[in-house]
Amino acid sequence: MSDLRKINIDGTEIEVDGAMTLIQACEQAGVEIPRFCYHERLSIAGNCRMCLVEVVGGPPKPAASCAMQVRDLRPGPEGQAPQVKTNSPMVKKAREGVMEFLLINHPLDCPICDQGGECDLQDQAMAYGVDFSRFREAKRAVDDLDLGPLVETHMTRCISCTRCVRFTTEVAGITQMGQTGRGEDAEITSYLGETLASNLQGNIIDLCPVGALTSKPYAFTARPWELTKTESIDVMDALGSNIRVDTKGREVMRMLPRNHDGVNEEWISDKTRFVWDGLRRQRLDRPYVRIDGKLKPAPWPEALSAAAKAINEAQKLAGIVGDLAPVEAAFALKQMIEGKGGVVECRTDGAKLPAGNRAGYVGTAAIADIDSAERILLIGTNPRDEAPVLNARIRKAWTHGAQVALVGPSVDLTYDYYHAGDDRAALQKVADMGGDDEIRSKRSLVIVGQGALQEADGAAVLAAAQTIAANTESGLLILHTAAGRVGALDVDATNERGMEAVAEADVIYNLGADEVEIGAKDDGGAFVIYQGSHGDRGAHRADVILPGAAYTEEAGLFVNTEGRPQLAMRAGFAPGDAKENWAILRALSAELGEALPYDSLAQLRQTLVKAVPHLKQVDQVVENEGDALPNGVLGQASFRYALRDFYLTNPIARASQLMAELSAQAKARGGEKIAAE
Repeated sequence: MSDLRKINIDGTEIEVDGAMTLIQACEQAGVEIPRFCYHERLSIAGNCRMCLVEVVGGPPKPAASCAMQVRDLRPGPEGQAPQVKTNSPMVKKAREGVMEFLLINHPLDCPICDQGGECDLQDQAMAYGVDFSRFREAKRAVDDLDLGPLVETHMTRCISCTRCVRFTTEVAGITQMGQTGRGEDAEITSYLGETLASNLQGNIIDLCPVGALTSKPYAFTARPWELTKTESIDVMDALGSNIRVDTKGREVMRMLPRNHDGVNEEWISDKTRFVWDGLRRQRLDRPYVRIDGKLKPAPWPEALSAAAKAINEAQKLAGIVGDLAPVEAAFALKQMIEGKGGVVECRTDGAKLPAGNRAGYVGTAAIADIDSAERILLIGTNPRDEAPVLNARIRKAWTHGAQVALVGPSVDLTYDYYHAGDDRAALQKVADMGGDDEIRSKRSLVIVGQGALQEADGAAVLAAAQTIAANTESGLLILHTAAGRVGALDVDATNERGMEAVAEADVIYNLGADEVEIGAKDDGGAFVIYQGSHGDRGAHRADVILPGAAYTEEAGLFVNTEGRPQLAMRAGFAPGDAKENWAILRALSAELGEALPYDSLAQLRQTLVKAVPHLKQVDQVVENEGDALPNGVLGQASFRYALRDFYLTNPIARASQLMAELSAQAKARGGEKIAAE
């Protein structure tokens, strides 16, 4: 029940919720309040004092607007709405005093600071600072921390806003950072000099309002005004985080999160943020054809004709859709391969996802439902690795009182949970419990991971999850690990026999599927045409290589794990002779003599939305329909998680030196402790 109150801000009267803080009420009134420590997704610290305002009729001193609620204000003597001033002489003098204090020890190194040009302290010093200082004491200096290979620290610049401490503790769920000392000796530090053990740690770079925490890989490479900024979608996991790709010339320089309350709020994982160096290495920039057992560079016409010849001569033809393929490429591949009598498959990991049943392969819940859930059941998924930002959302629900249960091997999820067991028997036990009125009255959610669906009894596991969701009136969310999987299932890039049909083919068209083992040529294996961006496992096995664009180099549609179609935009151009993925398939179809019926991406999308109408509802979660799966027989095995190594899940990440370093560190951290530890 909302508690609406009237408040007068700088002479304008507005009505807001009484639970709002003054800083939020001022934002609603269109008045900007400067701040350093306040952040709407973190707890209130109230320690920078930059957001001071004057409360008329209140104490004769300014009040911190981030820590005072509207309902705490008293009305005027004749019942008028309480009055707040944000630009009175008292407020101006107070903010100038705070700024002077903040700059006592701050070094004047803006020209060499990576935060220059997007620094809150710079911006607010322009508005509230003065051109002199009354302090003649020596500035203090602080030792820099080693937080690992991602976050560069210059702690002398720190203004003790504690945003990084609050983020790592509250959102990321780690306890390595804190503040020690008092007064002049106060400093932000890490416990026993530890590095950060979280795959969300890069977000503290965005949160830091000064240059104390900056990006180590990006250090001294570019200034913000030199960069071209493109809004896009992340493909490192299936969450579909909204990102901004910053490019300088042809190079991607960094990736930053964009705010989207329904998907990633304003956080991204470290793999999303730092994988950009993988876009520069191991790239396929020209076509290759295998001649006398060796791959040799070839011009496009020769490569396309070699591929067309193999397809035309194929006895059994198959196409496989990789994890990073946009919907347009999957759709074009399906049309081309099925037009030649072949089969296509996108469930390359063997997951038993029901084709054509959207409620079965996407579920019935949205990511935002996690926020209000009171009970969450995780089946065969480790969301901390499979979708770190989604895991932070589950943690947020847990901090608000949600109960979490896990069926699967015990792991550290950064929050407490009830461990129901790690095998199929535990799942059956939960399914047999049914649901009483008390359970049904609570908002609940069942989240199923891909690891649970990859075994032989995957369909039975999914049916059991649907049964639990039906018994408890819960939402069901299928947590995918591949960004392109849901979109490929939407265009029905599947066949009845799955990967078995692909294994029997004598010609395989591999659209960027690098996690698939294809039998060796010497054993009478298939002729493989590989289309992708990186020289990974798929390219090594190929007989013809057609170089495609990476996700930052072409416009494409991706459908995330909750079934929300989103547009990734082109931020740069593919290297060398590499082309956009749909365009390669269109050119090859013409070489085959059966040209696909579109000559531009716009025409392709028109054909696509005619075939799959819900894909035109960009950035909307449509209600999914589908029948309940028939109950099957569960096996005896324990659950296994889909990802073995968070940092090396796709060809772009495997090409990244930084991801390799992080992977090695994570392995060392997970190794056996020595006695002193």
